[in-house]
Order: sequence, then structure tokens, then C-alpha cells
Amino acid sequence: MPGLATFPPFPEDVPTHPLLIVDYELVRAGDKQEIDKLWKAATELGFWYLNNHGVDEELVDAMFAMGRETLALPLGEKMESEQGSKGVAFGYKAAGVQFMEDRGTKDVTEFLNVSRDDALAWPTPYHRTYPSTVNECIESVIKPFVQKSLTINHFLIDVLNDKLGLPKGTLAGLHKVDEPSGCVARCIKAPPHIDRENKMFLNPHTDFGSLSLLHNRLGGLEVLPPGSDKWYYVKPLPGHAICNIGDALNILSGGILRSNTHRVMRPSLDNLLMSDRSPPGQQAIYERWSVVYFTRPNDSVILRALTERSPKIAEAVARAPDQKYETGVTSREWVARRIQSQLHGLLSLVLCHLILTRTDLRAARFGRSG
Repeated sequence: MPGLATFPPFPEDVPTHPLLIVDYELVRAGDKQEIDKLWKAATELGFWYLNNHGVDEELVDAMFAMGRETLALPLGEKMESEQGSKGVAFGYKAAGVQFMEDRGTKDVTEFLNVSRDDALAWPTPYHRTYPSTVNECIESVIKPFVQKSLTINHFLIDVLNDKLGLPKGTLAGLHKVDEPSGCVARCIKAPPHIDRENKMFLNPHTDFGSLSLLHNRLGGLEVLPPGSDKWYYVKPLPGHAICNIGDALNILSGGILRSNTHRVMRPSLDNLLMSDRSPPGQQAIYERWSVVYFTRPNDSVILRALTERSPKIAEAVARAPDQKYETGVTSREWVARRIQSQLHGLLSLVLCHLILTRTDLRAARFGRSG
């Protein structure tokens, strides 16, 4: 996978959000100023850059290479590892199985999710099996990537645990490595965008889990700051990962930690032709690849605010609408519902299309209109 330097640069004069840069090594060393910066980022926008994180570029590139080889397989072979329609978070997702907000068009993004549990249990399948291109590099690439990513995310979660006023190890006890979870390493491919209209590649959404660790090379990610109706691009920085809080930590913290809305957009061909400055500029004509590790609570964890463990969380929940942070579902059920809602949206769209088509045909047959 070519490095960032081989692509056109990200435009310098487009609206970007100035994410805080958190130094992971300083956080690990207990630097108070850096920990305060992490807390500020996690509670205000819910997104931040992370540098000195220790995930080697060579390892990230190897993950990209694995994804490129796997997603280049014939569709029939990839569909043997398809996630299915029951809300399972592991396996292959084809393009066109979700619908987009913008006029209900089908999505064009495909991705592969490799379960943390499968990677760590290799060669014994824990949840499912994967294509041969995945199996060939689980031991040398995927497992080391998962191990480094979960080490980073778990340490950051421990730091946030203490800042929330929770007893030490409280959040760690909800993210045990030896218990099943929906944690995944994902490789995402979005095609080049050469069209007459702006294209949304990923709907506005929040992440399902606790903490996401993203590595990307090209622009397209946008965030919607709290209280704003304007989207801002997040510029990829070489050597920096992008972290963001997900729904689970938002719920467990009683809303103190922010799970922020984001999406992926690419500009129209007309914008590209008019100006090199159209976000994200000439980068839009290239395939967009991303690798992300999603940390999620263990499957059996009930998603509810930890009010009885922290006065700070109890105080936050007391100010919120009643029952806002009492979901009544487990982490596994939460993830399944979120995944199924995307599929059901597509099924509803198809059903609506069929009804409208039948109505139009009937109107044409009997000479009716409007």
C-alpha cells in the first residue's frame, strides 16, 4: 500500500477541524498536561489525533495490503465470508447492502471485519472462518495489529476510567480480553469518485463501541462539531492515528465522554474540475483505504450509566433526561441492532420502491397520473 507521500496533498485551504494532538508516550508516562488534553478531547469533540502510538507504519501498510488482496478476490469467494443479516459484526460486507441518506442510493463501500477473538485464538476459529488471504497473514500481521491496538485503547480507557472517578479497573472489567466481544480490525475500501455530484460514502453516524483507532491515508472523513450545522474535514497527518469515543463509553459515562457524529464525503467531478482546492481536492480520484480497530465492551455487558460507581457520572445523569443512559440491552445486542438497522433501512427502501413501481405501472395501465 503506497504511503501518503505518493498521493496528491490534502488541500490547505478547505474547512478542517483542528483536532487536539495527544502524545501517547506522554500519557503513558503520566504527564498531567497530556492527560488533561486527552480528557478535553474525549469530553468536548470526542475525536483527537494520537501520535507516538507505537503502531509501526510497516504494520499498518501490511494491514492495507491484506485488505487490498482480500477485497480483490472474486465476489463469490468473498461472499462465503459475508456477515449475514443477523447483526453479526465479523466477516465481509459487500458494496450496495446499505442505503445512503442522500436520496436513498446504495452504498459503494466494502469492508472486511476480522474479530479480535478470532485473531487471538488463531488457528482455532472462535466466531468464524475467513478467506485464505486473511488466514495467510493472521499470525504475522493481523494478530500483532490487534494486540498493539487493544493495548493502546485499553490504556487510554484506563486513563479515562480514573478521570471519570471510577474505581480502578472498572472499565477494564467490562473490556476483558479473555471474554467474547464485538471488537474487530476492519479494512475499508471506497472507490474513486468521478461523478457530477458530491458523494456520501459513509452516512452520518456514531461508532457502536467504546474507542476507535483509525489509520488512513486520504481525506474524506468529516466531523460535525457539537452545536454546529457545518461539517469539517479531518486532515490525515502522517504517523498519526485518529481516535474517537463510541456509543458504549458515552453511555457508561452518563454522557460525559462524547460519541460524536461523523461521515465520509467525496467531492463532485464538477468541483474537482473547477478548482484543485475542492475538499479533499485531487485525492478524490483515488481509492480510499482505511484501517481501524474498534474496541467494544464484552458481549454480556449491560449498557447503562455507571452511576453507582462514580459521583461524577451520577451527577451527569441527574442532569440528563430520565432513562437516557439506561438502554436495557447488552453490548452484543446493541451492536446487532445497529448493524440490522442499516440493513432494514435498505430493505424498507427496496419495498417502498417496489410499491411505488407497482403503483406507477397500475396508473399507466389504467391511464391515471399524479
